[in-house]
Amino acid sequence: MTETVLVTGGTGFVAGWCVAELLRRGYDVRVTVRSLARKATVSDAGGRVSVFVADLTSDVGWDAAVAGCDYVLHVASPLGGGDSTDPDELIVPARDGALRVLKAATKAEVKRVVMTSSCAAATPPRDREGGVFDETVWTDVEGARLNAYRKSKVVSERAAWRFMADNEGPTTLTTVLPGAVFGPVLSADNLGSVRVIGRLVEGRMPGVPRLGFNIVDVRDLADLHLRAMTSAQAAGQRFIGVGEFMWLNDVAKELRAKLGPAAGKVPTRVLPDFLFRLISLFDPGVRAVLPNLGRKYLHTSEKAQRLLAWRPRPAATTVVDCAESLLAAR
Repeated sequence: MTETVLVTGGTGFVAGWCVAELLRRGYDVRVTVRSLARKATVSDAGGRVSVFVADLTSDVGWDAAVAGCDYVLHVASPLGGGDSTDPDELIVPARDGALRVLKAATKAEVKRVVMTSSCAAATPPRDREGGVFDETVWTDVEGARLNAYRKSKVVSERAAWRFMADNEGPTTLTTVLPGAVFGPVLSADNLGSVRVIGRLVEGRMPGVPRLGFNIVDVRDLADLHLRAMTSAQAAGQRFIGVGEFMWLNDVAKELRAKLGPAAGKVPTRVLPDFLFRLISLFDPGVRAVLPNLGRKYLHTSEKAQRLLAWRPRPAATTVVDCAESLLAAR
């Protein structure tokens, strides 16, 4: 009998690739969208994808979406709010939304929930910079300078683990902590971190700031979610999902080397730190990543590779494939 998987936030970048991989492996898929207006944007893939309206900020719809499912991939998370003065606009929906999904999943006795967290939930204090960090690290939300989105990831994952500790039953939880997610796009919606590559290719940066990323390919991340979903060893575990670290300047060099004339607008000079800080005064998106300027944190996916036989592809391949897909989508 074909198993059924619910993917929350089915129109998102990561969720879209999870849906595609689930279909390729023979699962029936349900997805949630926030409103009826979004329902029309989801393909039914020949009747194998069902769409349910369920919002993270409301109890309505979650029991119906989860009922009869074997697994849940909770990928959805509130976005935006970079210029908001109230961090709770993101933090509260992320935390309460995760709890709504878990309540419905445990009520329906699904086998496992795989929740998408973030490496932002496993970031050490600034004075520990320079090491290699694994899933045993938890970000200190009080001591770290986190924007609302990153803080929401820590708070919601903590809340999820507390909920599961207080609820006995057959349902298990696994969390996946990706780094910067790049790779080919399936649509122009909800691009998330892919916008960084887009801004480089479109020449919308006056220079390349001293920012670096632990990169993971969205295709590999979808694969990691499915491995975490079905592996007996994954129950009750956190898994960091990253490949290689790349400075943004090295990403720019790779794009210029591999894309030829198509990368003609990619900036060639390194942006001085003072200028990046000046730009941050007027750009909320830049201001959100300012604490990471010049910092190099190395996260390791050794656990996922050892327990789940997961293998991330080279970061250079990921960023080039990402840029090529954005160019093709123009």
